[in-house]
Amino acid sequence: MSTPIQPVIKCESVYKIFGENAEKVLKKTDGEVDTESLLEAGCVIGVNNASFDVHKGEMLVIMGLSGSGKSTLLRCISRLIETTAGNIFIDGEDLLGMNEKELINVRRNKMGMVFQSFALLPHKTVLENIALPLQVKGISTKDSMARAMDMVNLVELTGYENAFPRQLSGGQQQRVGIARSLAVEPEMWFLDEPFSALDPLIRKEMQDEFLRLQSVLHKTILFVTHDFDEALRLADRIAIMKDGVIEQIDTPANIVLNPATEYIAKFTRSVRRERVLSCQTIMEEYDVNTDLSDITVSKNAIIDTVAERVLSEQKPVAVLNEQDEIVGTLNSKIIIQVMFGETNNLPINNNAESQA
Repeated sequence: MSTPIQPVIKCESVYKIFGENAEKVLKKTDGEVDTESLLEAGCVIGVNNASFDVHKGEMLVIMGLSGSGKSTLLRCISRLIETTAGNIFIDGEDLLGMNEKELINVRRNKMGMVFQSFALLPHKTVLENIALPLQVKGISTKDSMARAMDMVNLVELTGYENAFPRQLSGGQQQRVGIARSLAVEPEMWFLDEPFSALDPLIRKEMQDEFLRLQSVLHKTILFVTHDFDEALRLADRIAIMKDGVIEQIDTPANIVLNPATEYIAKFTRSVRRERVLSCQTIMEEYDVNTDLSDITVSKNAIIDTVAERVLSEQKPVAVLNEQDEIVGTLNSKIIIQVMFGETNNLPINNNAESQA
């Protein structure tokens, strides 16, 4: 019998209530927090009974409107603020039970953080800004500068290493912030609205860059955003919050196809399913006796990018994994159903990733 893989981050019934009587009020509620009663007691709830796991290499996007509790939850998990109740474990260690020295060690060695504010030091160059956290750890100037230069190249800012922040565009400044957070080689990467201050075009470029970096680095990521399109584009899973409660946590495809509440449904109504679903999500089981088309598609390809090719074929199209092995098939019928049919009739394959 195999041992279950331990999550990198584990949250158990996490609460954050702001106000002098927070803990007293929470005890009286017996775990069933009523927002109105909290307001009457002079308290405001930031996070309400959040429980979830994040596994190694996974990108969980925490999404919600302003005041939903998404940034508060991220700050609880990084312990930038103290929780009112609950448990948080990092690699199996009790985060809330750590003393100051242990907490500093975890932040320096396991956590990388990027915020909406670039927070670059204006009198230091790009290279010096990136090297700063390494020097705080006691790494020599020579070694920290060499590592910082590696990060400059990674985020494709080569040639700007001696520039000052005022000489960079907003997107370039955010790249410096990203490089600085990666310089310490964190196991976990926490990003709080990192692109929200950028122009739409630059934001799209930064999303592309972020996806490129993740394909190389495979970090465990918590990414906070208020932009549903951004969440759909980046996430392995999405947690949507409202009034401190996680209304639904699931894959982008399942959230779009099966919204758990009316609140979630409002976000998903305008989303075109073919722009969210991948081939592996809707592929049918492969029968070795099937007469296949000459064309093939990747299991990770989004339906929107392959629909025209599949629709033009009379025969089923093979879906291939990274090793070019056939793991399923697509046909024009299922593509039409995705684009124009009822969502509850779609044969969604939730285990496709693990099976492939």
